[in-house]
Amino acid sequence: MKDEQLGFDLTRLLAERGAERYELHTRHLNHQLPRMLHTLGFDKVYERAEGAHFWDAEGNDYLDMLAGFGVMGLGRHHPVVRKALHDVLDASLADLTRFDCQPLPGLLAEKLLAHSPHLDRVFFGNSGTEAVETALKFARYATGKPRILYCDHAFHGLTTGSLSVNGEKGFRDGFAPLLPDTAIALGDLDALRRELRRGDVAGLVVEPIQGKGVHAAPPGFLREAQELLHRHKAVLIADEVQTGLGRTGDFYAYQHEEGVEPDLLCVAKALSGGYVPVGATLGKDWIFKRVYSSMDRVLVHSASFGSNAQAMAAGLAVLAVMEQEETVANARRTGDLLRERLAALVGRYELLHEVRGRGLMIGIEFGRPSSLKLRSRWTMLQAARKGLFAQMVVVPLLQKHRILTQVSGDHLEVIKLIPPLVIGEPDVDRFVTAFTAVMDDAHSGGGLMWDFGRTLVKQAVANR
Repeated sequence: MKDEQLGFDLTRLLAERGAERYELHTRHLNHQLPRMLHTLGFDKVYERAEGAHFWDAEGNDYLDMLAGFGVMGLGRHHPVVRKALHDVLDASLADLTRFDCQPLPGLLAEKLLAHSPHLDRVFFGNSGTEAVETALKFARYATGKPRILYCDHAFHGLTTGSLSVNGEKGFRDGFAPLLPDTAIALGDLDALRRELRRGDVAGLVVEPIQGKGVHAAPPGFLREAQELLHRHKAVLIADEVQTGLGRTGDFYAYQHEEGVEPDLLCVAKALSGGYVPVGATLGKDWIFKRVYSSMDRVLVHSASFGSNAQAMAAGLAVLAVMEQEETVANARRTGDLLRERLAALVGRYELLHEVRGRGLMIGIEFGRPSSLKLRSRWTMLQAARKGLFAQMVVVPLLQKHRILTQVSGDHLEVIKLIPPLVIGEPDVDRFVTAFTAVMDDAHSGGGLMWDFGRTLVKQAVANR
């Protein structure tokens, strides 16, 4: 049936109203988003996308090193995922009856569990924060204890429960009271022992590599934490919402450390294929059987759109593509190449302090320079707002070199690279060439970069 017969024509609507995109956001959505984009010169109009690239109306090509905050693991519009979604829509399934058992959720759960054979069951929700919320509830109920431990600088989501284990003060401010959970430093086993001795800890939730700042758990920490938690009848929750599905060069980031087997595991983002929101909480059989202990409790935890056919089809297609195209191996190989080439620049630029990460999750950290001229400029930026120099690097990467990146967190002098896992050596060459040009400009002590820095300083002061 034609669109005009249905009374709705999406193509025509976009053609007629698409140019109003920034005005519509300003009027009806988060009004600070377009303001921020205009300030940074990020107010681009992208017309189409494929893989790890965007194109604007003039046909200019942009390299995506952000992947929608990690959602686009396979890049945009992968043909296998698109076909799976067309197929599931054309099948006209009797979806979400709530009183039957469709095959797709079971098939996707089976595929996911094959990558974590020590886990037994899966709950499907709609997002990463829902996956974390599920893990928090299941850990509390299964252990009979109320308190969850988390790590400083962690990010686990922004709904109230997951916000309670969010280690970034800026996200928490103004939303109290939150759940009575407790932060420890990433890697601090003494703090973990101290909290466990109180006897009320249900579990520890941890990112094997923190998204904020790209800091990996110290070697041995996850394994020793797991042993301590089990000794005190508590559970280990691995938040792999961003690090999972190949991002770090293994299917899950916790697999970098031998002997680590989380009791609960949270995934989302890349499982969607970039199309249909989905989150999954994988767990051990005994935990699920305690939560769903009788028929009376069959709906004690559920999600209205969880396990919907479109999300399940997208997830199955994503896992099939990852296997067929050896995406995890590509993330490891390409990530190692990118990290090594960037690390080789550390001795060349005094503003560049460290390059770290695993696979295609890389942090580039800047720091105080040694030369007097650059040090005075650095001090000016730091006095206005920490994190401005990293923003000064992100902006010319987009405006001059058409590469989209992000600052790794508020008040951090770190850029995080989390590109689609399908990038290759030409993309590495392009990024390193552009980054080198930006750093050359920064170390020249003049040019447009420092002019923009002064603009950012004025904006930061005005926002105080």
